[in-house]
Amino acid sequence: MRIRAAGAGDAAAIAEIYHPYVAETVITFEDEAPGAEAVGDRIEAAAGLYPWMVAEDEDGFILGYAYACAFRARSAYRFSVETTVYVRRGRSRRGVGSSLYRPLLAVLEAQGFAQAVAAISLPNDESVGFHERFGFVRTGTYAGVGWKLGRWIDVGLWQRPLAPAETPPREPRPLPDA
Repeated sequence: MRIRAAGAGDAAAIAEIYHPYVAETVITFEDEAPGAEAVGDRIEAAAGLYPWMVAEDEDGFILGYAYACAFRARSAYRFSVETTVYVRRGRSRRGVGSSLYRPLLAVLEAQGFAQAVAAISLPNDESVGFHERFGFVRTGTYAGVGWKLGRWIDVGLWQRPLAPAETPPREPRPLPDA
């Protein structure tokens, strides 16, 4: 398995992986799965500061992807990111997610981000266990904040420091070659 930065050429495969999560689960709160063009726009918009990564097999087939995005829009939040990982159906529990998260978190640390946050639709024991193995700890729950598939969904927040507490923190650096 090879992990590399995602690019516009990966958008169709990423959209394909994401589609069943949108259509069939409450894991994401999107109601309509974005197509390749919209995914490409998201990758492009993140370029320079927020990494997107893909895992591919020896034939170049995309097995999963992970990315970071702004945690919140206001300036004081700029030191924190939200992290996400999706693995192609039928490929979970084979190390794809872990192989993506290790370098994603390492890149975010190197960039100077201070905190990573994972928002997990509940219940989701698999995602909770996954994030806790990476040092995320539960910090709260938003009760009934999402309506999807005919029910209200709680969202749990898990958080992981990316850097020791500093005063003041350093400004996150852009990605190399951005």
